[in-house]
Amino acid sequence: MMQTTPAGQKPATYRVSKLKFLSVHDRPVTRVSADPSVCTITELLAVIIGGSNQIEIAEALLSHFHGDLHRMRQASAAELLAIPGIGERTTAALRAAFTLSSRLKSAEHTEISCPRDLAQLCEDMSAFDQERLRVIMLNTRNKVLGMEDVYKGSASMTMIRAGELFRPAIRLNATAVAFVHNHPSGDPSQSPEDVAVTRALVQAGRLLEIAVLDHLIIGHGNWVSLKEKGLGFS
Repeated sequence: MMQTTPAGQKPATYRVSKLKFLSVHDRPVTRVSADPSVCTITELLAVIIGGSNQIEIAEALLSHFHGDLHRMRQASAAELLAIPGIGERTTAALRAAFTLSSRLKSAEHTEISCPRDLAQLCEDMSAFDQERLRVIMLNTRNKVLGMEDVYKGSASMTMIRAGELFRPAIRLNATAVAFVHNHPSGDPSQSPEDVAVTRALVQAGRLLEIAVLDHLIIGHGNWVSLKEKGLGFS
């Protein structure tokens, strides 16, 4: 039977939940799009993570690393994947975001005047779980023209042909280069092999008329300059 409204009484009205309305417009992606500078770290991470439970996963991620973003950046893919809710896509997205951040920061240090400048430029290498060798190309004023990872893996560095390492510099008409490689163990101490490779690179640079400014070894939060130690640069 149809219900009627008693005389003098207004018919019932139904309103859309305000809580639901606010949750749509205050979700992390909307806040970050509007002004990321006012967003919390949790919200920023949530946007990178994505998905329906992005906030919960972001909080779990921060909790795992006790809020230390530096430790999070240095985490291996295996450590990230071990956190509940973190899959391969999220792991890749997080590592990509940290790498982009490091490279953006690197762009602010475009002039190399000392080994510390070089270490700051390549600080992202401290988080790599595999050994890599990077060449930084410079002009006559030691301004960075570009940089390229020319080697990745665990094979002996002595197997690398020096000519291959100078190819990016020749392509950019660079007048100088610096080489940087990382030690995944975290210990940047040079090996006899590192010194031998440096000596070969310096000699090859002389033949090509491309100066080798330095060869840096990056560890976990520390580094070694073979140029400062006079190793391979005699």
